[in-house]
Amino acid sequence: MTGSPERDPEAFEGIDGALALVRASGHRVSTACRVVLGALFSAEGPVSAQFIADGQRGRALTVDLTSVYRNLERLEELGIVRHVHLGHGPGLYMLVGSGEKEFLACERCGQVTALDPAQLEPVRSQIEKRFGYRARFGHFPIIGLCAACAGADAAPERDQQHSHGDYVHAHARGSGERHRH
Repeated sequence: MTGSPERDPEAFEGIDGALALVRASGHRVSTACRVVLGALFSAEGPVSAQFIADGQRGRALTVDLTSVYRNLERLEELGIVRHVHLGHGPGLYMLVGSGEKEFLACERCGQVTALDPAQLEPVRSQIEKRFGYRARFGHFPIIGLCAACAGADAAPERDQQHSHGDYVHAHARGSGERHRH
């Protein structure tokens, strides 16, 4: 099983802040590192290593998949990036400069909801009280059915995130509009 790093996330703003953290840790900022960070900063949500590598095709600078993984691993060790497993697809990577996220994922439609960890504190407290475990939902999401798939009469209006395997992105929902893939 893939482990989640023990290091707390580092706070940073923008790509220059992330690059400064890489340098401050004694690492060299390579072209591959810049490309990986650039892809993560331009992504709408968590993305796979393959998505990052494929996004570079057709450009003057290309980064092979091995270099992408190597840089993602180093950035994760430094507390700049985290990976999450949202279903049966590959691990997806995201920046954590603005704080950790935890996830809910619908096993039917693929909708992914990113939450601030404080929003799941009541659930975490209940699990700890009942079973003695301090649960985290950042590496693996809480899996279940979203309101729409569970047949709820009125799902709350909010931006809906969902996964296409290699990346997660959002679609804004309008009045009563349901988005499915």
